[in-house]
Amino acid sequence: MQLKNKTALITGSTSGIGLGIARAFAREGANIVLNGFGDAGEIESLRAGIEREFSVPVRYDGADMSRADAIETMMAKAFAEFGSVDVLVNNAGVQHVAPIEEFPLAKWDAVIAINLSAAFHTIRLALPQMKARKFGRIINVASAHALVASPFKSAYVAAKHGIAGLTKTVALEGAEHGVTANAICPGYVLTPLVEKQIPDTAKARGISEAAVVRDVLLAAQPTKQFVSVEQVAALALYLASDAAASTTGTMIPVDGGWTAH
Repeated sequence: MQLKNKTALITGSTSGIGLGIARAFAREGANIVLNGFGDAGEIESLRAGIEREFSVPVRYDGADMSRADAIETMMAKAFAEFGSVDVLVNNAGVQHVAPIEEFPLAKWDAVIAINLSAAFHTIRLALPQMKARKFGRIINVASAHALVASPFKSAYVAAKHGIAGLTKTVALEGAEHGVTANAICPGYVLTPLVEKQIPDTAKARGISEAAVVRDVLLAAQPTKQFVSVEQVAALALYLASDAAASTTGTMIPVDGGWTAH
């Protein structure tokens, strides 16, 4: 079990990609800190289920990733309980779809805060103890939108391009200290976030939801298939491993060929 005795904190991990990564890491023996929003009863059932299935400690922290103070408290609690955060996965994300001249200011602020600034805050707090212990894995779940743009997603594309730059900078700062930083850039994965986008995109473009899936989402992916959560989680597991010690500062697409265009 390659992550035994290591602690992984995954933001936005109560559903979708984050949950898939948390389960993959638990399977490899890591202590897990889950984070995200949702029904308290459902989250407790999820937490207890992962703990029982993989026989690892699993904790939940409901920190609001748009708030620096909440992130500081979450990180401090993780350090206090487990002694370290060895693998940090910045996955929390929100989306809003609208033409730029109609983009609500509050939505812009929220998307930048949760998709970009939250990663800065978790990294700045995790990096000192990673450097001190000469080991750390920072994995930012970006998007194909860290590499290319799409219309009506100005805040998301800006945030994800920002994550690419942040990842490279952190990779350089951690390079001599056993700390790697990489970004996974998935194409469209059928998660709750993407499912929610479908009606919004249909409205913005004036087309049917079926047309959004066929002609907008999967039009960009030559495979014409959604990326699976398991495929993203498998890459995260590699990036967390000793085998990936020389893999740092990279943006790795898992996008069905989208960015090959």
